[in-house]
Amino acid sequence: MSRVVVTGAAGYLGPHVVTALLERGHDVVAAVRPDKGAGLDPRAEVVHADILAPDFDPSVWGPVPDAVVHLAWKDGFRHNSAAHMSQLSAHFDLLTGLAERGVARIVALGTMHEVGYWEGAIEADTPTAPLSQYGIAKEALRRSMALAIPDTTSLAWARAYYIYGDDRRSESIFRKLLDAADEGRTEFPFTTGKNRYDFIRVEELGRQIAALADAVDVTGTLSCCSGTPVSLADQIERYISENDLGITLKYGAFPDRPYDSPGVWGDASVIREVMARDESAAAQ
Repeated sequence: MSRVVVTGAAGYLGPHVVTALLERGHDVVAAVRPDKGAGLDPRAEVVHADILAPDFDPSVWGPVPDAVVHLAWKDGFRHNSAAHMSQLSAHFDLLTGLAERGVARIVALGTMHEVGYWEGAIEADTPTAPLSQYGIAKEALRRSMALAIPDTTSLAWARAYYIYGDDRRSESIFRKLLDAADEGRTEFPFTTGKNRYDFIRVEELGRQIAALADAVDVTGTLSCCSGTPVSLADQIERYISENDLGITLKYGAFPDRPYDSPGVWGDASVIREVMARDESAAAQ
């Protein structure tokens, strides 16, 4: 059993990572902002603090943890928020400081938006040219961490893709569909829906991230994803049907954006190998 700290534990993804780590038998410290934390798995130890403050002291988490899963990030759904670049150095200082304190394993959440426009599978060495403040900041942190983290700390940078599930807590198109149904709307303006993306349920992403906390030999950049491209139209139609929303998509109401790839997804080969280890261990 290991002691694992999850930053951003009260965010969209955090509660699912916390629960997945607990299910793996870990002692989990859920690090949340002073006004957050309601609804987290009661088995976790909740610690309130502003982890990006200049005077933050990680000792409030207790003994040096074996691993830290860094999910904390302000305005993740607002891709051109000024917060992304203004808080970049604080993220860097936090993570490098944790490595200096002896944390042996860090899993940091990245994003496909580090890459920018791309067609096809995104691999660890796919060239990056981010097109948003969010992508630029995440990519800068990814590159700087690779140079700054000592060999005594095992670092995995986990790129996430299109996440759904637990949609009332998101700001995605899935949340917008739920809101439209709540308002009694029967039509929803849409694009052509032809673009293909990599969709993953938030619970499965939580399990993948939790598995990486244990997979200390897996380092560098990898994708946490399904690895299977699905058209936006197929995904949304399925979502409407599964949730009985009674909404018809009005195709072509919005033009397809010229900067959206016709098809982009993650190379899931590494994360599939990690998850296969779990299945093999459970079968023994």
